[in-house]
Amino acid sequence: MNIREATPDDFDALWPIIQSVAAAGETYPYPRDLAKEEGKRLWMELPQKTFLAEEDGRVLGTYYIKPNTGGGGSHVCNCGYMVATEARRRGVATALCEHSQQTARALGYKAMQFNLVISTNEVAVRLWTKLGFATVGRLPRAFAHPRLGYVDALVKFKWLADE
Repeated sequence: MNIREATPDDFDALWPIIQSVAAAGETYPYPRDLAKEEGKRLWMELPQKTFLAEEDGRVLGTYYIKPNTGGGGSHVCNCGYMVATEARRRGVATALCEHSQQTARALGYKAMQFNLVISTNEVAVRLWTKLGFATVGRLPRAFAHPRLGYVDALVKFKWLADE
C-alpha cells in the first residue's frame, strides 16, 4: 500500500468513497445527498492537505489534515478518514492514521483532535483508542444517525509532541 498526497486529478477516484460514506449517513455530518462539487470542496479544497492510500491502481482510502482552529489553538490539527468498503478490515485506517500523525508533526502540529467520532462507530472508537487517542469529551445525542436516532459523539485527542 502506498500513501501519497492527493492531487485535484485524484478527486474522481476519491469521490465514490466520499459519496458512499456520506450516503450512509452513519459516520460523517455530511448531507446524505452530498453533491460532487461540495464533496470536492469539503475533502480537497478546505483542508490543508489531502492524502490517499492506493494499491495496484485502486484507491483504498483517504484522509485530510487541517488546523482544528486558529489563534492559540493553531498547534492542534484535525483529520478525517474514509476507507473504501471493499478495503475495510485490511489495516488501511490504521496506516492512514499513523501517516497522518507523521504528517502532522512534519507540519508543526503538536496535537491532533477528532471533534465528532460517532459513538456507534465502534470500529473507529476502538482503533483511535488503540492508537493512543483519549476520549476527552462526550457530546450527548449530538449526531442524528439514520437508523439509531440521536447518538452520542466523542471528542478524541492525542498529544503528538515530545515535550
